[in-house]
Amino acid sequence: MELYHLTAHELHDLLRKRQVTCREVTEAVLRRIEQAEGQTQSYLLVTADLALEQAAAVDARIARNGPWGPLTGIPIALKDLLCTKGLPTTCASRILEGWRPPYDATVVRKVREAGCVTVGKTNMDEFAMGSSTENSAFQITRNPWNLQCVPGGSSGGSASAVAAGEAIIALGSDTGGSIRQPAAFCGIVGLKPTYGRVSRYGLVAFASSLDQIGPLTKDVRDCALLMNVISGHDPLDATSADIAVPDFTARLDGDVKGLKVGVVSELMGEGIEPEVVQAVRQAVDDLTELGAEAEEVTIPHAQYGLACYYLIAPAEASSNLARYDGVRYGYRSPQRAEDIVGMFSKTRAEGFGPEVRLRIMLGTYALSAGYYDAYYLRALKVRTLIKRDFEKAFETYDALVTPTSPTVAFKVGERSDDPLQMKLADICTIPVNLAGVPAISIPCGFSDGLPIGLQLIGRAFDEETILRLAYAYEQKAGHHLRKAEL
Repeated sequence: MELYHLTAHELHDLLRKRQVTCREVTEAVLRRIEQAEGQTQSYLLVTADLALEQAAAVDARIARNGPWGPLTGIPIALKDLLCTKGLPTTCASRILEGWRPPYDATVVRKVREAGCVTVGKTNMDEFAMGSSTENSAFQITRNPWNLQCVPGGSSGGSASAVAAGEAIIALGSDTGGSIRQPAAFCGIVGLKPTYGRVSRYGLVAFASSLDQIGPLTKDVRDCALLMNVISGHDPLDATSADIAVPDFTARLDGDVKGLKVGVVSELMGEGIEPEVVQAVRQAVDDLTELGAEAEEVTIPHAQYGLACYYLIAPAEASSNLARYDGVRYGYRSPQRAEDIVGMFSKTRAEGFGPEVRLRIMLGTYALSAGYYDAYYLRALKVRTLIKRDFEKAFETYDALVTPTSPTVAFKVGERSDDPLQMKLADICTIPVNLAGVPAISIPCGFSDGLPIGLQLIGRAFDEETILRLAYAYEQKAGHHLRKAEL
């Protein structure tokens, strides 16, 4: 098998045995990018020279028996809303085109300290607002399993890159499903950590009470390894939790005997494709064969998650995106304006795409005088009810099971004129963000040649259990071994 199709832990074994060099691994990934990028359009920026420079430094460290770990020398892709010092960070928006941050995001610093090799910045829906990576201001990313289909969003570039072998591992962000849904569409593993588990410092904010950074990888072990690196308290992030970080690989032993799993009935019925339900049911059967116990559970307020999310997230976005005004940094309209308000209006109208403008207006309306109590405040109360539903379920169950997405990947342009159907792609993932708990998506089958995702949801700060379940299922089912053929 080609080096670019191997997992990080497989490449680590080869590097440790001196059977390959980091430069050879990096060159293999860069060649794959040259070969595949014209079809997938996963990247907004490929940093080939930087990657080769970092690879040479790793090889030198290995040669002198210097310290190195499981991800040292492993090529990684970064979603283009993670600040990278001196490298463009655009959030796939014209309003930040060419902007180079003066600092690294905490997760970027951590993966570099771990010895990862940065190969580029990946495409995304503008400011992470979308479910298909069609909302980028620069290009549309394609799904490696079927180039006529979307890779999901908003972390579609990162998911597509990993699935196509254009990166070994990647980082994305998840506000309402933006790691898990593209992971499901692209047949890879994606994990949204508990809110506060991973520092958000240097993540360009969409909705600050919902955003989380997490891994996109080829298998569960790689996901656990990357979580080991990026997790932990960060004094630079006021929402970062000061909680001990376990070794997430310690319980990846295939033993799930005695774990109780609840299948969320509200997310297994109407609106979910029959093939998806069938694949998830089969996955539950596989887990019970491995020794887990499974039964139906209800999360009664989950049905209100979508409506709740599309009040809270746009409200936070309208506040966060107010900083893009053409004055402090980023794009400024060249058109003459009568006053500063006119300059703001022209800059934002030209710099933001239609989906971002729509969400800013929706959020501003929900926060406006006379409507705050009726919309935003009520949505916060519903969010509390959803969170309580999860807490009650976790009194009985160790993990909850749902599909990751109600469908497999849809065609490019298919839902562009149907915003409701586009937003329904996140109906299974959004309640998890509202509750702030962790969840992982792993491949559990195929429909018409396209991957299906299984979502495992855990208690707050109990990523260990869902990784344990995911690994046991993955080893039994083997769907992760199937590769996309461009």
